[in-house]
Amino acid sequence: MTDSILVINCGSSSIKFALYPVSNPKQPLITALAERLGEQAPLLKIRGELNHTVSLPANADHQAALECFTEHSQPWLEQLQGIGHRVVHGGERYHASTLLDETSIQALDDLSALAPLHNPVNVLGIRLTQTIWPQLPQVAVFDTAFHQTIPAAAYLYGVPYDWYEQDGVRRYGFHGTSYRFVTTEAARRLNKAQSDCYFVIAHLGNGCSACAVAHGESVDSSMGLTPLEGLVMGTRSGDIDPGLIEHMQRSRGYSLADSMDALNRQSGLKGLSKLSNDMRTLLQAEAEGDLAAKRAIDVFCFRVARQFAALSASLPTIDAVIFTGGIGENSAMIRQRIIAAWKFIQFRLDDTLNQQHGDDMGRISQRGAPLVMVVATDEEAMIAQDTLELIQHD
Repeated sequence: MTDSILVINCGSSSIKFALYPVSNPKQPLITALAERLGEQAPLLKIRGELNHTVSLPANADHQAALECFTEHSQPWLEQLQGIGHRVVHGGERYHASTLLDETSIQALDDLSALAPLHNPVNVLGIRLTQTIWPQLPQVAVFDTAFHQTIPAAAYLYGVPYDWYEQDGVRRYGFHGTSYRFVTTEAARRLNKAQSDCYFVIAHLGNGCSACAVAHGESVDSSMGLTPLEGLVMGTRSGDIDPGLIEHMQRSRGYSLADSMDALNRQSGLKGLSKLSNDMRTLLQAEAEGDLAAKRAIDVFCFRVARQFAALSASLPTIDAVIFTGGIGENSAMIRQRIIAAWKFIQFRLDDTLNQQHGDDMGRISQRGAPLVMVVATDEEAMIAQDTLELIQHD
């Protein structure tokens, strides 16, 4: 078997795997998804050079999923050279991907308060792979790293400055690995140097954010101290008045933990619709006349349009508005409704190209109108390339 790099992305109830050959860390040999971990019917689906669907035991955890993946993929893992991990929060300490050691792993643990839904499971994935491959180099690739170029005027909150100095309270931004990939790819398609590009990008999936890119660097982001701020998401509220937390304490007797759980896990599309956090389910329900589904979608689309307008304040011009992520890449209806809600700039989509998710360049706008594109992201390939670069130079 060929020398390879394994990429691991641990979520709260899932793990994504991708195995890349060292000779071409852009096209995976194997991809896999372990989902519904901790529930009654967890599954592991392996695709590519292998093609397996494995039913895991009820309530199987991350360790069981990782062990099942290694068991079924063993021949392809014999020449493993290194492991790359997606880590959501790197704070101000990590401006770029980094080789992991015990000190840095502990530092990631210490950042868990800033990303309580993500960093603990990211660290769990690192610890689990250490037990299986203790001699292999491991690399952390941070969602926040791309946004370390945001200027202070955009990342500071209007709170006591010593909160920033002592407690790290600031806007960090997330989905940075996705934005880095999309920025590079969009510049390539436009045949422009990244240093000459100005983009507004929306990464829309179960987690959602938007970013302003100037000269190939992030200059503003909708997400903040944690991944809770910004757009309405699958289960996360996005922007709220902080006074809401005190109001719910008085109104319903909610504790801080109650409110934070509701804002992270019971809000967004799920909370507004009382139906689902999945946009596909909501669009189908809306088509069947469900007014609650329509309400959730309308709020979602308006919030993206409003964030686009806000991010434009960080740019002198816009070369392209770009959609990426599961919803951004695959829902022509949502793209059309977002653009229609941004009334100030006269974007005009080409209905045929939008339905096709773009022409060869990814363009979905009419010719002569401001450019709107769809660019599929590939965070795993970006993580594989960073991992290979770091272990080769170690």
